[in-house]
Amino acid sequence: MDFQDIIIKKRDKQKLTKEEISFFIQGVTDGSLPDYQISALLMAILLNGMDAEETAQMTMEMAHSGALFDLSSLPGFKVDKHSTGGVGDTTTLILAPLVASLGVPVVKMSGRGLGFSGGTIDKLESIPGFQVGVTEEDALTYGKTSHLVLMSQTDNLTPADKKLYALRDVTGTVDSIPLIAASIMSKKIAAGANGIVLDVKCGSGAFMKTQKDAEALAHIMVEMGQHVGRKVTAIISGMDQPLGMYIGNSLEVMEAMEVLKGNVKGDLLEVSLLLGAHMLLLAGRVQTEAEGKALLQQQIDNGAGIAKFRELLIQQGGNSAIIEQPDLLPLSPCSLEVRAEKSGYLTHMDTAKIGRASQETGAGRAFKEQPLDFGAGIITKKRLGDYVEAGEVLAVIYSAKDKACASAAEIFQSALTISAEKAPLPPLVLNIISA
Repeated sequence: MDFQDIIIKKRDKQKLTKEEISFFIQGVTDGSLPDYQISALLMAILLNGMDAEETAQMTMEMAHSGALFDLSSLPGFKVDKHSTGGVGDTTTLILAPLVASLGVPVVKMSGRGLGFSGGTIDKLESIPGFQVGVTEEDALTYGKTSHLVLMSQTDNLTPADKKLYALRDVTGTVDSIPLIAASIMSKKIAAGANGIVLDVKCGSGAFMKTQKDAEALAHIMVEMGQHVGRKVTAIISGMDQPLGMYIGNSLEVMEAMEVLKGNVKGDLLEVSLLLGAHMLLLAGRVQTEAEGKALLQQQIDNGAGIAKFRELLIQQGGNSAIIEQPDLLPLSPCSLEVRAEKSGYLTHMDTAKIGRASQETGAGRAFKEQPLDFGAGIITKKRLGDYVEAGEVLAVIYSAKDKACASAAEIFQSALTISAEKAPLPPLVLNIISA
């Protein structure tokens, strides 16, 4: 089979056969296809799409490109969560300890940052000593003792996705519904959880800019789950402003801990409770969303959530002293305040631009092998709808270099619109889709 013919076929908007998709994923997995040809097909898929049958076939080929993680020896209904990517989206570090503290096993394999979207593994690696490389044997042991594992993908799990994920990041092919669906669901199918809650982001800071596209992606992934015997629920949540106030790897760890301590309210907490409640619903732990949210809030109030986070840190070698001393986490030495140029209401945020500003600080990757500055990022001070005075601090930028701070500050400033009249706030949750 000539791979160039497959590229041309998709370029010309034709449907790929099962055999052609299998040949593609096999070539990605064994390294027989060069990056430039893989990238060409990814771009053709981005531009011309794949139908449901093609997407499902690609998903299953990717899931079976390596070993499947067998969680059957772990008692209970195992739940997992995935976000399609956003800015200031730290929900995993909040909801995973909360759900696990109620005895529902969360064995979650996470990825690194994709474009300006922060990766859970990058955040965890900003914690001194924390080990994300966990063997399957250790993961099962941890799952039985603590009910919580946060780990990077094992080397033999969906190797095809690892290669495609990295190439999509640097070839402008991230925001393709079939590629996103196949990437997410192949990992989740291979990772072995019984139930999966998907946080499908929608808005200026998401890969899915419109509710229609977000719902299309959600429906595809929920249907895929049905076909392979997984319970899947998708939450369509807004990304028209950063979810949390802190953006960057160690900064987001700091904010997650404050949420778990009960010191931070707002959108980040609300989405974490919502996603966690639906994880509990899938596991049969609660009967309603409201019951789930109340139970998780109780675990914050009684200290069980932050205690489970401490247990996770100790279990995987992280310095648990960061809970009492967050200044043990890295923070870049250069800082710059961004101030309001005029008075008025904050009516719009271009969240993608804010993500790029964070990337400019060194908190995100511009190319595949770029090392991160774990202490870089942005602390925002205002939310949509807030009134600001001219000269008031809107954000503080952190980076290793003053030049990077200045560049990031310029991008951040250009992402904000301040108006004389207050505008309606965008919804935080747009839809919930389940089987």
